[in-house]
Amino acid sequence: MPIDHSRIRAICFDLDGTLSDTDDQFVQKLVNSLRPVRFLFRGRDSHPLARKLVMQTEGPGNFIFSLADMLGLDEKIVSFGDRLYEMGIGDAPEPYLLIDGVREMLAQLRKHYPLSIISARGQRAALRFLFQFELLPFFTAIATGQTCRHTKPYPEPIHWAAEQMGVQASDCLMVGDTKVDIQAGKKAGAQTVGVLCGFGEEKELRRAGADLILKKTADLVDLLQIGAKLTP
Repeated sequence: MPIDHSRIRAICFDLDGTLSDTDDQFVQKLVNSLRPVRFLFRGRDSHPLARKLVMQTEGPGNFIFSLADMLGLDEKIVSFGDRLYEMGIGDAPEPYLLIDGVREMLAQLRKHYPLSIISARGQRAALRFLFQFELLPFFTAIATGQTCRHTKPYPEPIHWAAEQMGVQASDCLMVGDTKVDIQAGKKAGAQTVGVLCGFGEEKELRRAGADLILKKTADLVDLLQIGAKLTP
């Protein structure tokens, strides 16, 4: 189903794999861990295996988080993660990475739409990413794993963000790289766009019901014809 531009009054973004280049960081960490046995790989290159393993863990990770959510344990899990962050345990020493073109895209989109973050991350980790790249002013609402009773793939964070942006959830465009992003958007009645610059694969995004698939998040500017809107 094509995107109905006339319905879009606000845009919701996932964080990891959509704005933040998290998967590449995970891949590099795994490659570093495999260095002692790199002689086992063709051309001593463990990157292909590392990327495959990272992509394969996305599904089970979402399943575990969804199960915890159904059991009412997700808030405790995220809160525990934030507590570890406060203690300096498990926090990556290297800075986050921003997906190419994202900052420029956000600067253009915010001139025409209110924007929000819909993330399963804990609040501190999400804000750390936004502060690092000075992206906080771009967003009207930031829904993290602690904002609502349930997180993705439930629609509650999108309904909450829509209310903060002064629109109906059905007027939102949910943009994300995994099936839980698409599922949350569909359940909220929003239109959905899957992006291939993160964890998800095209076939699973389509199975989840994505209305459109883009190669990278920044392609959203062309999709919404922002350049045309800026031209007198």
